[in-house]
Amino acid sequence: MLVIVDMAEPTKPEVVGKFWLPGMWTAGGETPNWPKGKRYALHHALVAGNLAYGAWRDGGLSVVDVADPQKPKMIAYRNWDPPFGGGTHSPLPLPDRNLLVVADEANFADCKLGLRYIWIFDIREPSNPVSIATMPIPDDADYCKKGGNFGPHNLWENRPGAFQSSRIIFATMHNAGVRAYDIANPFAPREIGFFVPPDPERMYDPRPNRPKIIQSCDCFVDAQGVMYVTDSNAGLYILQFEGG
Repeated sequence: MLVIVDMAEPTKPEVVGKFWLPGMWTAGGETPNWPKGKRYALHHALVAGNLAYGAWRDGGLSVVDVADPQKPKMIAYRNWDPPFGGGTHSPLPLPDRNLLVVADEANFADCKLGLRYIWIFDIREPSNPVSIATMPIPDDADYCKKGGNFGPHNLWENRPGAFQSSRIIFATMHNAGVRAYDIANPFAPREIGFFVPPDPERMYDPRPNRPKIIQSCDCFVDAQGVMYVTDSNAGLYILQFEGG
């Protein structure tokens, strides 16, 4: 669920509001009510103004009005699984352009469940978000045959004090490294740069029988364009973004 916490007194945080998707649970609140084999769970939400955009794994996307923190209310809901598969992981609102970027995590190997996408939504009318494009799929190599997961994991979230842009979007793509996209034209996003690390010499993931393949997971981009890219198999890479 989405939990809203009052931090006015940091030593005594207080839960003041909660939200979960309507119909997620049976009336008693004990049995999940989503389709068998699926997982409805809030990965996280990002807030722009009074709206919280939530990514619910196989449960899709919610737009929740949090103007009254004690009474959050959903104003829009979208779920594209089926037919496109679930794993909705990262919402990135770009309020100055009335756009929302949403990444679906590819949390399976060898493309065995198909592809997952990074979507662009028009959110001029928050109660009716409309998908208008997807980011291009990396085609500089056959990543489905490379091994490991291929496709989105996370987006750089324009955190305060760091690199912020409503035009340049960064995404980690597991075995396809980290990608930079230009969405000056949101209907025709284009890739402007990428970095794919070499296969790891040393594995950092302790789980057994993992393929020795890079799996880029998260990125942080500071105000000078220095990018820190974590990799569940290969540790940390530090890059310099020169602009696109």
